[in-house]
Amino acid sequence: MIARMATNPLPQFPPGFLWGVSTSAHQIEGAADERDPSVWDAFTAEPGRIKDGSTAEVACDHYHRYPEDVALLAGLGVDAYRFSVSWPRVNSPGGLDFYDRLVDELCAAGVRPVPTLFHWDLPLELDWLSRDTAARFADHAAVVAERLGDRVKKWITLNEPAEHTLLGHALGAHAPGRRLLFDALPVAHHQLLAHGLAVRALRAAGADDIGIANSHGPTWAASRRTEDVEAADFYDVLLNRLFSDPLLLGRYPEGIGELLPGDVESDLKVIAEPLDWYGVNYYQPTKVGAPEGAEIEFSGLTLPADLPFSVRELEGYPVTDFGWPVVPEALTELLVGLRERYGDRLPPVVITENGCSYEGIDDQERIAFLDGHVRALHRALEQGVDVRGYFVWSLMDNFEWAEGYARRFGLVHVDYDTLERTPKASYTWLRAALRAQARR
Repeated sequence: MIARMATNPLPQFPPGFLWGVSTSAHQIEGAADERDPSVWDAFTAEPGRIKDGSTAEVACDHYHRYPEDVALLAGLGVDAYRFSVSWPRVNSPGGLDFYDRLVDELCAAGVRPVPTLFHWDLPLELDWLSRDTAARFADHAAVVAERLGDRVKKWITLNEPAEHTLLGHALGAHAPGRRLLFDALPVAHHQLLAHGLAVRALRAAGADDIGIANSHGPTWAASRRTEDVEAADFYDVLLNRLFSDPLLLGRYPEGIGELLPGDVESDLKVIAEPLDWYGVNYYQPTKVGAPEGAEIEFSGLTLPADLPFSVRELEGYPVTDFGWPVVPEALTELLVGLRERYGDRLPPVVITENGCSYEGIDDQERIAFLDGHVRALHRALEQGVDVRGYFVWSLMDNFEWAEGYARRFGLVHVDYDTLERTPKASYTWLRAALRAQARR
């Protein structure tokens, strides 16, 4: 496969800049009968929850085919592979043995393992509404670090607590399928507390390169009208600052703390444990205005009419097959905005996810997307943001949560009937781009 798209060489990134790709356990591993159940297994079993009626019981069968997938990583030429460690699998007899083998395979291939300790697949018996789950997560972190810490040097605690709170507990679109709306706020707090406790557990195990993968995107007011600006600010607090302010400033945005359970001030001291780097998952900006009194369809979700904001269509930009607008310049805006808001409190940044859904193996649209976003990332570097790495989502097509297998984010195509892997044009393009970086 030859990447035909004619592009200028990417700008040169600093020495030591980390290039990688990302996946998550539930989306690719399969072998569901060889681990304990998760909330996603229960959610998937409910009729109508997954749009194409599929499950992740087999997914990409990465559990059995990981040597083939590590060979794809080595062939791509990335420095690092971000994967997640399935908490239900770790709880199963022999479950950690798989990650032992995977890490060994990665190290032998010269690819740095970067595990995420929680990527939404909560053990079925646990509940983020319970404060005890935070302590249980710290125990999980300690177990994994004890087993893998001799080879794993870079760690991620949680992936996208904002989405797990909003989609899984407020709107019911993801597992565990609750529609609590603002009563889901304790879920956000307990995940952040779990992060802080896990940081302490990892430090106790000798780890010194720890981050989190938070989702962020600029919030654009629908107009300059006061009601639109105020609605956009509220949305920004809910989806961005609710999860970054406690980590980086040691406090919740105004008005949030009193809505949370427990001794919040004491918990914030744990939540704000110093980070070595800050992970950012970026996909798109969001246009927000005052409520319009009607349900809104947005990114496959039905948003209730009684929310204090409305999400509007962002016009004038190309969109992915998922309908998400492609706005590379918003990544620059986001990173510069984070630096301006948090100043010296913002550690070095790593883009832990950035990618797009497009059909086809000759995926020229994905090449254009990645090219534009890598250049936008470099512009943030030129403006003084300390960015240390970039991970593409995703290595391969996979089970895309409530969408099932209808969306393809991979650099590698997966035939879900035969499980054959086929590198796409974007894989070839990225391999050439990384080789060019190494030669300069």
